Amino acid sequence: MPEMKELFAGVDGGGSKTRLILATETGEEIASVEGPKSAMAPGEAKRSGEVIADLMKQALSNAGALEIPTVLYGGFAGVGREEERRDLENELNKLGVADEVVVDTDAAIALVDAFGNGPGIIVIAGTGSVAYGRANDGTRARCGGWGTVIGDEGSGAWLARRALSVVAAAADGREGPTALTGSILTAAEIRSPEDLVAWSIAASTKSLAALAPVVMATASAGDPRAIALVSLAAEELVVHVRALALRLFGDERAAIPVAFSGGLLHKGTLLRKKLEQRTRSAVPGAQVRSAEIIPARGAVRAAIQRIHLPTAP
Repeated sequence: MPEMKELFAGVDGGGSKTRLILATETGEEIASVEGPKSAMAPGEAKRSGEVIADLMKQALSNAGALEIPTVLYGGFAGVGREEERRDLENELNKLGVADEVVVDTDAAIALVDAFGNGPGIIVIAGTGSVAYGRANDGTRARCGGWGTVIGDEGSGAWLARRALSVVAAAADGREGPTALTGSILTAAEIRSPEDLVAWSIAASTKSLAALAPVVMATASAGDPRAIALVSLAAEELVVHVRALALRLFGDERAAIPVAFSGGLLHKGTLLRKKLEQRTRSAVPGAQVRSAEIIPARGAVRAAIQRIHLPTAP
């Protein structure tokens, strides 16, 4: 029986779903599995850890592997604070998902997939939103990612909340009629705008974010109010790019590689098109990358790099 190669795992732990990729030292993917969200929140390390442990069991079974990975490198939403990062890392170590566990942000692993160890700025917009960048000298900085209560501008949850406000205003007569009313009521499976009160109170952040594609579809169909909301989301996200361009590169006219990732920014979406257009205008030096970003693949690359780190003399 041939000897099993050393394994490495990369995890993309988002607010809607989690992806785990199992690969060899050469980066060859041997298993890929998806499961529920594993984004962190204060006090929820156990829940997030259990999601990763379950996915690891599936991946190892699919790959026919008997040994756990040498390194698991995970990028998670919600670990921007050291306390949450440490709690999740401790939980994953306790669960024994790999010989070595490294917990980083979801933006950091997307940055690796987009630019390797080189400079650049990546914007992620899914359930939440954040921008992350690396300067020419290796300095890293984050912009946004403050959570759905006080931030995450341009994200799915942010876009949905504003759409719900528009529907309420239209019901009051404070705004004119909008196709958002029908599309959102249909998506939420309720009959009238008044029912949105109870629905929105009970809705999880994930449920709210699920309305974002509905808003974008309504905008693509030509509804002026929906178009305005998507345009506003693009404006909010481009401000993140410009802020990091100034902080990391000193000048928005400098040559800056820029990439986009997340459920709302797949190539071809209306938000992606508007954001690309506004980025080229507001950040003249931006060199927009069109290649698809797969954060879990970036996490695998980061995991493999761990065994190639220089050792102290």
